[in-house]
Amino acid sequence: MDPSTRILVGQITKAHGLKGEVKVKSFTADPFALASYGPVMAEDGRMLSFQRLRTGPGALLARFEGVDDRNAAEAIEGLKLYVARAALPEAGEAEYYHADLIGLRARDDEGAEIGRVAAVYDFGAGDVIEIAREGEKPLLLPFTDAAVPIVDLEGGFVRVHVPKEVA
Repeated sequence: MDPSTRILVGQITKAHGLKGEVKVKSFTADPFALASYGPVMAEDGRMLSFQRLRTGPGALLARFEGVDDRNAAEAIEGLKLYVARAALPEAGEAEYYHADLIGLRARDDEGAEIGRVAAVYDFGAGDVIEIAREGEKPLLLPFTDAAVPIVDLEGGFVRVHVPKEVA
């Protein structure tokens, strides 16, 4: 899988039980979608195929082919899980994958470039976009129509409204 086209979809957090299950943190809107993408690529390059994905006490629990006991489960703790960008469904109208936003140029209301999108965070109440600015502290803005009125993936930029109190 080409590293430039892979998308981070989850992370194995820790082993669970004695039969090879692991706790998984999903970064997808629907946590169970993880198993629908086919095999996932771990950050160490190995491909992992889901045998089972279920909810457990306070966590999503996964079982992968070839991971049959606690020792094998502990050996994959902490691994990040990726899928090929092409395996993901197309984003809907005014919906974006975080990976598609990272690296875009950020322009202010007048069109002047002020930095680049460095990250997009999901803190639960709504996404927050981080703009890296040269020689200045990063700028954090809510990813809303008011703060980010234009996203132009083809043009490679986002238009952001920076309140005077933050600028």
